[in-house]
Amino acid sequence: MKIDPEILEYNRAQPGEYQQVCDILFREISANLPEAENKIWHAHPVWFLDKNPIVGYSKQKKGIRLMFWSGADFDEDDLSERGKKFKDASIFFTSVKQINVDDLIRWIQKSRDIQWDYKNLVKRKGVLERLK
Repeated sequence: MKIDPEILEYNRAQPGEYQQVCDILFREISANLPEAENKIWHAHPVWFLDKNPIVGYSKQKKGIRLMFWSGADFDEDDLSERGKKFKDASIFFTSVKQINVDDLIRWIQKSRDIQWDYKNLVKRKGVLERLK
């Protein structure tokens, strides 16, 4: 897997424990989605399968937000921050102690198996279609 060096720069730029949170997320996402393309997209790290955004993280006021584009359909209570318009779901971390790696790996696996077609959202005039 090719690693975008800008993601590593993004992680290094995070303050304090947020950098460690980002490093763990990066390591687990990369290891469990080795076929995914990764890059900085809209100013934060995102992984894509067939040009469709799958998972990413970003620093926000509440902490490091881990977002799964199709996560609302994962049936995972801990992914409680749901998008209102699309099928995304998120969780926030402020400490590495909050990260359950087993949960994280399960969510990453679900992100491969449950996908909505975001890459063609504009072409479909805002209508999402289920891929898997």
